[in-house]
Amino acid sequence: MTAFSDLLVVQEVSPRDGLQIEPTWVPTDKKIDLINQLSTMGFSRIEAGSFVSPKAIPNLRDGEEVFTGITRHKDIIYVGLIPNLKGALRAIEANANELNLVLSASQTHNLANMRMTKAQSFAGFTEIVEQLQGKTQFNGTVATTFGCPFEGKISEKEVFNLVEHYLKLGIDNITLADTTGMANPVQVKRIVSHVLSLISPEQLTLHFHNTRGLGLTNVLAAYEVGARRFDAALGGLGGCPFAPGASGNICTEDLVNMCEEMGIPTTIDLDALIQLSRTLPALLGHDTPSQLAKAGRNTDLHPIPDYIKSLN
Repeated sequence: MTAFSDLLVVQEVSPRDGLQIEPTWVPTDKKIDLINQLSTMGFSRIEAGSFVSPKAIPNLRDGEEVFTGITRHKDIIYVGLIPNLKGALRAIEANANELNLVLSASQTHNLANMRMTKAQSFAGFTEIVEQLQGKTQFNGTVATTFGCPFEGKISEKEVFNLVEHYLKLGIDNITLADTTGMANPVQVKRIVSHVLSLISPEQLTLHFHNTRGLGLTNVLAAYEVGARRFDAALGGLGGCPFAPGASGNICTEDLVNMCEEMGIPTTIDLDALIQLSRTLPALLGHDTPSQLAKAGRNTDLHPIPDYIKSLN
């Protein structure tokens, strides 16, 4: 086994997926400060923003300002989500290290999210790769891999076909996204095992939501069959504005805590992460789903009450 085969790699997505559905605008300087703090906590990958239409996702309309304003760390890949060639060119200009292309396994969700059919999305991706191959890295995401809020169950064969289409385009890194938290561990093991017969663990990322309480369970299921890279969001923020019920990415600090308790190595500074998570309510104006920010670590013990001491 290699070192990578044990290490669980976390890609932090709160600056993009976490903030995109917030009810209030987070100022650009606050986004930059959040990313700069996350950059000191051991992450090797941070999805720092997107380059979509400001009309579609107004909360992330400052992608260029964010990417050009952050303090870069040479060992961190800063990822930008892009919908089309125009967005890709914006991302390249802003020096995004990797472009994340997204289409859905569900035709209905792809129409809702991208305003295009799946075939139209792939035609656009072909143009992007042809123009920008060699200038940047690419990641191809399959949204609604594990279920669609409009169509329900998704054909696993269709998911695998989309993965193979990405690979044929020359996109080597793949994300399987549980867009509305519909996955279950048995399904996760089956799908991930097949995809890992096509690509290596270094190429595959899993993106789970905790909408129905199975987020961390699904991480363990994927990890057990060989997956090693996972998206997570500080505070458990996030969701898709074009997918009803898509609240809550898996929470980064809850994930890292689970790993530490189980002896699964990560590179993340958990104590610093918890402290940063506890600043989110003041930034956003509401509480977050984070369990660890509320309860603390298992080592954060409470003082013994005096009445118990007197009973000894």
